[in-house]
Amino acid sequence: MLNESILRYLVRARVRPGLENALLRAIDEETLGRGSVAGGEYLRNMGEARVGGDGLARWVEVCYCPTPLQEERPYWEKYFELTRVQDAHDRRKCRDQDGSEPWACEGCDCTARLERRLAEAGESFLGKLRGAIALGGSPAAGPKP
Repeated sequence: MLNESILRYLVRARVRPGLENALLRAIDEETLGRGSVAGGEYLRNMGEARVGGDGLARWVEVCYCPTPLQEERPYWEKYFELTRVQDAHDRRKCRDQDGSEPWACEGCDCTARLERRLAEAGESFLGKLRGAIALGGSPAAGPKP
């Protein structure tokens, strides 16, 4: 059976209109997620987030909640419209799920390929956010849903 103590989700989100400056300030001042048990995970996520051609920010979120982003959602939704949150695991290679190594999820790197691919896709979210603010625009220039 799958160990659900650590789950990883691919998050797709769009910055809420007019909150670009507030989000960047929260990142720069390291107040993003303050009060959450996830602590510095929010800042790590923003440092690794990428923006695709559709204007959506994407990152892999580590979560320990029984419901996806149960604890983190209010912190993210303050600045983002979460457009999609999906399981990021490659279940085809899950040693815990196939029974070959019980509790393998604790140190699993099954999202490593996705994270590598994501790191090479699109543009840096923070770079695009900073550039858009400098130009007086929004980092989410892609089509609206």
